[in-house]
Amino acid sequence: MKNNQENFSPLASRMRPKKLSEFFGQDQLVGDGAYLRRAIENDNVFSMIFWGPPGTGKTTLASIIAEETNSDFIEMSAVDSGVKRLREIVDVAEKNKQAGKRTILFIDEIHRWNKAQQDRLLPHVERGGIILIGATTENPSFEVNSALLSRARVFVLKNLSVGDIAKMLERALESEKGLKKEKIKIEKKDLERIADLSNGDARIALNALEICTSIGKKITKEIILEVFQKTNLVYDRNGDEHFNIISALHKSMRGGDASAAVYWTVRMLEGGEDPIYIARRFVRFASEDIGLANNTALLLANSVFEACQKLGMPECGVHLAHCAIYLAKSPKSVAAYDAYTQAQADVKKHGNLDVPLHIRNAPTKLMKDLGYGKGYKYTPKEDSADQEYFPDELKGRTYM
Repeated sequence: MKNNQENFSPLASRMRPKKLSEFFGQDQLVGDGAYLRRAIENDNVFSMIFWGPPGTGKTTLASIIAEETNSDFIEMSAVDSGVKRLREIVDVAEKNKQAGKRTILFIDEIHRWNKAQQDRLLPHVERGGIILIGATTENPSFEVNSALLSRARVFVLKNLSVGDIAKMLERALESEKGLKKEKIKIEKKDLERIADLSNGDARIALNALEICTSIGKKITKEIILEVFQKTNLVYDRNGDEHFNIISALHKSMRGGDASAAVYWTVRMLEGGEDPIYIARRFVRFASEDIGLANNTALLLANSVFEACQKLGMPECGVHLAHCAIYLAKSPKSVAAYDAYTQAQADVKKHGNLDVPLHIRNAPTKLMKDLGYGKGYKYTPKEDSADQEYFPDELKGRTYM
């Protein structure tokens, strides 16, 4: 019965590694001599958070850790599990502890749990009744309670390389529990094509391979492209990758690399970003990073912003590329930005300082009698080189 069930399971499920020796990728964590690998081999596991993109092996690695350390592995999803389920798990963990067995609780998408739910888990992690392994695609610094985070070690999982995924696909084609009986024919370059189009996601790669085999026993470039239809771009408009890519765009323009600036711009657009958001960032960049070195940059950025409002995608994409290239190639000056931040610091520090009387407007007789405007030097007609424009507390201040 078990074999029949496995036959009907998705390829990605059938090929999930059971042992550390079968696990592909993440050498920085579980390669020879790596810290986490040593901890597993020494049976010295602890609470941890796996942070990384989908399909990088977070769930699989957690399961392997439990298997390698002979621990009871309990898996739950933060999406559909709450406090009641946690209480049931705590009861199981207590019984395991009395029997001398360790309990590893794996919580997928732990960032979906609210503060109250995470707080409920905290004392059980502190007392060691439960070893927590949480998985998240979001930055745990923002999404996991600091108290819980301080009691866990964060490990960053990276997108799998094309080489690692290609090896995984080869294993699936050669394995009895995989596709060996299907006698699939595929050239190495096409296997690597699947790996490349999967964007570092092993699950996507295995699913794509399985779909390809349902179309024909000989897998060609045309079949692969038909299955993928469009490259899967990882870009969450509200997630961590959003900020990574906008940071890459800013730094590429700041560093003068026009080609990289266009690439990151297109990555955002193809991932579904609102072109107005990018145009708004360009307007900001034109003053923050270019500023006085080229005042025309702000004019162009504003024009592109208006073009994006009028045209929308896909027509305005070329306008954004035009602007990205111009801003990247333009000379840079942060004088205006520095002046603003220094003045802002003075305003916050000194509060509402009085405007000097001599530069106050005096539209009424009373105001003139009070000294408003007295001694003011009108620059177009007289030398005003020694005239002070700052409040008394900031006399002589310069921001440039």
